[in-house]
Amino acid sequence: MATKAAAADADDEKIGGEGEGGAGVEVNPGKKLPGKKLVLFIGAPVLLLIVVGTGLWMFGIFGGGEPTDTEAAQAEAEAAAELAPNSFFDLPDMLVNLNADGKKQAFLKIKVSLELADEEAVKHVEAVLPRLVDNFQVYLRELRPEDLKGSAGLHRLREELLLRANEATKPVTVKDVLFREMLVQ
Repeated sequence: MATKAAAADADDEKIGGEGEGGAGVEVNPGKKLPGKKLVLFIGAPVLLLIVVGTGLWMFGIFGGGEPTDTEAAQAEAEAAAELAPNSFFDLPDMLVNLNADGKKQAFLKIKVSLELADEEAVKHVEAVLPRLVDNFQVYLRELRPEDLKGSAGLHRLREELLLRANEATKPVTVKDVLFREMLVQ
């Protein structure tokens, strides 16, 4: 009798027994979730909530509150500095031969403007203009035509010219170097 009762209990635990065309999968209610499922159903939602909460906090939607008086004053000062009228100084046109391999010559014709903070800075740049042009021409003559290809080449050229402009015009700071015209031939 004990064997028949045990067989009946085993049949009750099966879902869709073999005689009914089922796969014979056993249900074990006391069994814990495996590690992968635990991570998937508990860890992933917790991680998602952390990421979303951090994003909302970073954008100021969640938490943060109103800025303090000093923060508001600092933000207004930065906005006013950005809106302050800038002065521009046009450098003379430069024509240099590039460092080309072989017999073929390559030339660069460039027109550049410097963005400065105010008219005082323009007067200082006018005073040191020969030094500035010399720094630019020495650098430009060492370039190869390949150095000027693509947007990455132009970005590098802008950064290098800005570095040299700030070096030549100390203590005045040049904000940006603007290309008015550039021709590589």
